[in-house]
Amino acid sequence: MSDVLVIVGPTASGKSALGASLAERLGGEVVSADAFAVYRGLDIGTAKPDAATRSRVPHHLLDVADPRDRYSAGMFVRDADAAIAGIRARGRLPIVVGGTHFYVRALLYGLFPEPPKDPRLRQLLEAQWRADPVAVRARLAALDPEAASRIAGSDRQRTLRAVEVCLLSGRPMTELWREHPRGEPRHIFLMLGLRLPRERLHARIAQRVEGMFAAGLLRELEGLLAGGLSPNAHALKAIGYREACDVLVGSLTVQEAVERAKATTGRLAKRQMTWLRGETEVDWLAGAGEELLAEATSRVEARGGTGTGAG
Repeated sequence: MSDVLVIVGPTASGKSALGASLAERLGGEVVSADAFAVYRGLDIGTAKPDAATRSRVPHHLLDVADPRDRYSAGMFVRDADAAIAGIRARGRLPIVVGGTHFYVRALLYGLFPEPPKDPRLRQLLEAQWRADPVAVRARLAALDPEAASRIAGSDRQRTLRAVEVCLLSGRPMTELWREHPRGEPRHIFLMLGLRLPRERLHARIAQRVEGMFAAGLLRELEGLLAGGLSPNAHALKAIGYREACDVLVGSLTVQEAVERAKATTGRLAKRQMTWLRGETEVDWLAGAGEELLAEATSRVEARGGTGTGAG
């Protein structure tokens, strides 16, 4: 058995469906690597597998965090390591299904040793963001254009940390990442990536976003807010929830929210593919979801059931 099988790809490419089907075929269990699916109560907007799928295939690292708290990459690596160890102890195959590629990379190679945080500098940057986030984004674009293209414009936390790292180190964070020696991977792995034509991916994104709102995303959000969750909670920065919050306060109509979420998801998918194209270990599959089951199974079997970190 391989140590870990990893399924990556842009949002809405069918990673979860393929991961669950592979788990059934290969005797595996799924470890979710999604930064928002960890939160309890955020079900529709994070496209968590349904109850029937989860009853057939064990899924780990879903619903493990309170949405009022902030879950980190370090917590993910700790919890994923524990889940993988348990799965392997049962003689089964861990299948990491990852939409948050930073989490996947941290799991496979460890966390990047960034400069220590500077509370006074962070306080200053926070104040600058509150006053003019566009100016802060422009500053990041000047300091580290690649990071600016990869980090969403609305992602305050990652934007400020990227600026902070640049100022503390005197060098772009992207450059430091590249120089960080990966060394031996923490897990032996085979990484399969899903890639499909842009038009088809955008059609799937549109279908997903429309389906989220039709399935009751607004009601789900109302329930979370009624339960005491702040609309400013990090968990609600997930695409779909941000737009739904704007509907509830009256600044967007439902249709405007749907269209905005589609556009934002499309930009996210583009950033995800930019990231993945730089990962030399990805073994690409052309297509989406369960239609790739036979080919993905063949790729695993061609490795003799064992992946390698060397790509």
